[in-house]
This record gives sequence, structure tokens and C-alpha cells, in this order.
Amino acid sequence: MKPDHNHVPHAEESLPDVLVRVVTELHDVARLIERIEPQLMSAEAASAERVMVLQGIDLAVQKTRGLAEFLDTITASIPDTCLVDVTTAVNLIKLGDMKTALGTGVLQHGHSHPLTKTSGDFEAF
Repeated sequence: MKPDHNHVPHAEESLPDVLVRVVTELHDVARLIERIEPQLMSAEAASAERVMVLQGIDLAVQKTRGLAEFLDTITASIPDTCLVDVTTAVNLIKLGDMKTALGTGVLQHGHSHPLTKTSGDFEAF
């Protein structure tokens, strides 16, 4: 049987530490979304449909950052003694980089995968 390198062992962690990692991932998502906006704006003249898409993208960035700030703010009021086991939740994540960032306790600021490089993970909807 092949070992599962993406499996995260059971370990209780401070809830504020876990939430800080989630906040970091949400900020990363916002950066990834923002990086595609200029590519969409530069293509052809702005049609009403394109403007609506760009407004939707901008709203997604704002909501993602808002969720990150919300979690960051409530995290400050949670005592470090509040422990959680994130094993099950982390093992449900399919993206390897995110699983590592959320499961190991290692903060990786600005770790977005460059848009010009191919990614190792892909999820079709």
C-alpha cells in the first residue's frame, strides 16, 4: 500500500493559529482573483457583459477579503487554550499546497502559484 503523503496526522492545535492560516489562504485567493482582472480588462472593448463579469470579479475579491478580515478580527478574541483537531477537515482538501498550509501550521505568505506556470492540481467542476 502506498503511503498517503497528503494525510495530516491527528493533532490538536490552537484555534486562533488555525484561523490565521485560513485568513492567509483567503488573502491568497483574493490575490489570485485580482491577478486575472487586468487580463480581462485589456481584451477588446468593454461590453456590458464584460463589465458585469469584471464587477462580479471585484465583488468576489471584496467578499474574500471581507471574510478574511472578519475571521482575523474574531480570532483575536479566541484564547490560545481553545484547541481543535483539523485532521478531518484538512484531509477533505484536494489542493496539495492548501492542505499543507492549513494542516502543518506553517504560514506561507504570498505563496500563490504564478499564473504563467502550470499547476500540479486541477479540479473540474
